[in-house]
Amino acid sequence: MHQYDNPVISGFHPDPSVCRVGDDYYLVCSSFEYFPGLPLFHSKDLVHWEQIGNVLDRPGQLPLPLPGAKASGGLYAPTIRHHDGRYWVINTNVDGGGNFIVSAERPEGPWSDPVWIDLSGIDPDLAWEEDGTCWCAFSGPRGGVNMARIDPVQGKVLEGPFATWSGSGLKYPEAPHLYRIGAWWYLLIAEGGTERGHSVSMARSRSPRGPWEAAPANPLLSHSGTARTIQNTGHADLVEAVDGSWWMVLLGVRPRGFTPDVHVLGRETFLTPVEWGPDGWPVVAPVPERHAAPGGAWHPVAALPARDDFDGPVLAPHWISPFARPEGSWSLTERPGSLVLRATGPTLDRPGYTFVGRRQQHHDCRVTALIDPGAGRGGLCVRLDEAHHYEVEAGAGEASVVARIGPLRQRVARLPVPPGPLRLTVTCRTSGLVPASPELTDGGTTGPDTLAFWLGDPDAPDSRPLAELDGRYLSTEVACGFTGRVIGMYATEGTVAFDWFEYVPASTPPA
Repeated sequence: MHQYDNPVISGFHPDPSVCRVGDDYYLVCSSFEYFPGLPLFHSKDLVHWEQIGNVLDRPGQLPLPLPGAKASGGLYAPTIRHHDGRYWVINTNVDGGGNFIVSAERPEGPWSDPVWIDLSGIDPDLAWEEDGTCWCAFSGPRGGVNMARIDPVQGKVLEGPFATWSGSGLKYPEAPHLYRIGAWWYLLIAEGGTERGHSVSMARSRSPRGPWEAAPANPLLSHSGTARTIQNTGHADLVEAVDGSWWMVLLGVRPRGFTPDVHVLGRETFLTPVEWGPDGWPVVAPVPERHAAPGGAWHPVAALPARDDFDGPVLAPHWISPFARPEGSWSLTERPGSLVLRATGPTLDRPGYTFVGRRQQHHDCRVTALIDPGAGRGGLCVRLDEAHHYEVEAGAGEASVVARIGPLRQRVARLPVPPGPLRLTVTCRTSGLVPASPELTDGGTTGPDTLAFWLGDPDAPDSRPLAELDGRYLSTEVACGFTGRVIGMYATEGTVAFDWFEYVPASTPPA
């Protein structure tokens, strides 16, 4: 872990929480409106992370679709901990039910059904005293950090909630994590909002009930007002490594484009080292793009398998769907070796459609799928929410490109195609690269990237470019919200089969 590239988990993986059990590390992230919920990762070194599942992977664990679900709603800010031989995750469903706890004997699951807790607020945390007393810190409904003593098995509130330390005066004190380290209880929080002013602050006390003493160097970490390429740093969690060193996982973004810069991949998971000063306060290093230490080799972040041929009995855990994945809307057995999608809604502009996708994890990438639309209609979509998405689709004897930007929806390209299977491709490339076809672009863009849509493989001589669109309209700063881009397959008419799906980064990690 002494030499590595950031982010350690790229793409839309915000609000990381981590725990160590022996030589193993486990990390969970927010998933908002997507199902399965709360992606769960395993690592041996805090750098190489493998997704081993999702904490909420059964429709019975939460009502689906989520009650009142909306884009950037759903599941906020989980905390993962290990206590008394069990793994525990506490989380908030902001669209219905509030705060709940699930637990498991093994991190791979199965995870229990939710145990609901009568606490109003978000970003809940779990911490135990040596005698088994369990504390839950959370961001209260009126702002500020609250504390309650709870029974995590029954979901009962035994004491509180009561107000506790709420930061240095910046807006939105939230994301509390409580730790017993030595003779002190430390309360780590985020404040300043999850935008450019995001920061990490800390207080300590001899008791979870307070009183709290603020760290004199607060905020301990913030990239606000700096020229660093990593911004919005906050919502952190601490972990002690096997070798006794300390580390912080946290979210951040990598904005691109012309001022004021926009980010398109969402809030990602970063890693930075922590030292403890002689006064008992942590000293947190600014989040590096690459962290170097003497000796050892670089550890580039591992990518997911490039191609999925849909030959397995179940979908891999990185495949997600907004709001729900209704029974009967997809199948791996109806046409063996293909993912078959059955339309459940006529448009991607409102919830209820059939979509299976994965997070975009690289600024420069290419996605290609072999699709057989049959008598239906479907294709590839780059999604931020129902009002901000681009798609290339096939159906009714033509391939076309559709852009939805806020209240505007336009079919920007059409091309006749023969019936039967065909390849559709989306490429994302950062600004400044030569356009694929000069007649399809205005010669430049102020956005963070350009999205190009193709019939066929761009490297093949018979490929046909269809359209190029500015990537800034699929950014968080334009669309608003808490998520990042998800690229995937959809059906809006009839039944559509995908023989394979390939996601290839356009650049390789540095040697």
